[in-house]
Amino acid sequence: MTSSPSTITMFGADWCRDCVRTKRQLDSLGITYTYVDLVQDPSAADVAREISGRTNIPVVVYPDASHHVEPSNDDVEAKLRELELI
Repeated sequence: MTSSPSTITMFGADWCRDCVRTKRQLDSLGITYTYVDLVQDPSAADVAREISGRTNIPVVVYPDASHHVEPSNDDVEAKLRELELI
């Protein structure tokens, strides 16, 4: 499972407060993204770990192939502005 060139992919879980916060932020900004629910697809945790090198979530993968792990709202917003998505 990989992110397509024009898509944001977020790996997360509903029990994770940072995941809920980041998902809410993307939704409120009207950002289109693919959400990979690690509760529904536990094997995707291996993919997230391969991307980030860590076990922390959320992992947000951007269209430029960069990523954030446990990003703050400011980190996400800055990256979205850099990519001219907002």
